[in-house]
Amino acid sequence: MKLESYDELKHSKYRLSLMLFLFLNVAVSLFCLLPLMDAAKNEITLPVAIVAFFSATTLISCLMKPKLKFPLLNPVALILGALWAWHINYRYHLVFYFDGSFLIISLLSVFFISAIALSDYLMAFCLHITPPVLTVLLLDDGEHFGLIMLTIALPLIGFSLQHLMRRRADNFTLRLMRQLYEEKETFSDLSMLDPLTGLYNRRGLKNRLDNILVNHAGSHYVLLLDIDHFKAYNDNYGHAMGDQALARVSVAIRDAVRSRDVVTRYGGEEFLVLMTNVNASIAMKLAERIRQYVVDLEIPHRFNERVSTHVTISAGIAPIYDNEFDQAVANADRALYVAKNQGRNTILAWEDLPKTHTLSSGEVH
Repeated sequence: MKLESYDELKHSKYRLSLMLFLFLNVAVSLFCLLPLMDAAKNEITLPVAIVAFFSATTLISCLMKPKLKFPLLNPVALILGALWAWHINYRYHLVFYFDGSFLIISLLSVFFISAIALSDYLMAFCLHITPPVLTVLLLDDGEHFGLIMLTIALPLIGFSLQHLMRRRADNFTLRLMRQLYEEKETFSDLSMLDPLTGLYNRRGLKNRLDNILVNHAGSHYVLLLDIDHFKAYNDNYGHAMGDQALARVSVAIRDAVRSRDVVTRYGGEEFLVLMTNVNASIAMKLAERIRQYVVDLEIPHRFNERVSTHVTISAGIAPIYDNEFDQAVANADRALYVAKNQGRNTILAWEDLPKTHTLSSGEVH
């Protein structure tokens, strides 16, 4: 999972906490209102009605706009906390026989909402409970100070410790996510490289190819190369020497081309070079330079005596028409096949093949 996905997950959690908080406020406010519907109208408190309306409206807005990322939790918590404080003060003075137990019960109701919905958000928790706490302390006038402070202190300490532990856990998770993502990127890069030569493998070529064909205008060429009589080299010199020869040839190919060209180990002893933004003349010159660079390595190959006493390559080259990469590879492969049949250690362009070896122009285009 990417870091962006982790951030989306955190936002989803934040949004769910906000909606739960609003739902609980709607439920508690309706609980305060409904029993009073048959009673005198003047006993229905305005702040509770505002809590119900504000919470319900905000909750509906959140449901209708699921992608909204405005940080609503803290301001909403403060507003609703102030409304509950207003309700506590109003109800306390409404009926003369209320005693301190009403204040404790009211405070516990506010803590109930905060404890369920805001346990992961200490700032919102504090903003929600602060107005009711101050109101209760002022109304109590010190009569039940110890009990009220205990009611306040226990959940506050508990949630503070929980918040600290959760923050540490979130930071650890985030660090772990970043480390895993970096390792994933590293392994992804490695999986696109051939371990012996350090060149791109077919997966790496495909990754680069998609970007080049979409974002780079101009003509591109495919050069398909094959080491001459490499099976005989492996059979007589051994696979260890064969691997060394492959590694040296790959370096020569990479050194001969431009930095923007893509060099790929396409098969066992087969290489592919994707030449970008070139014309036919330059593409052929680059191909010839590769051939010469390989000859200049002077890697002994006495089983290639019909061609040379050293390792050589044969190659076929073809243009990419209409972003048809696979067709260009097939055309280059035809040219490579003919080049080998004509004596090896040579470069042959697909356009120069006899008509029997090429597609008609209508088929290409």
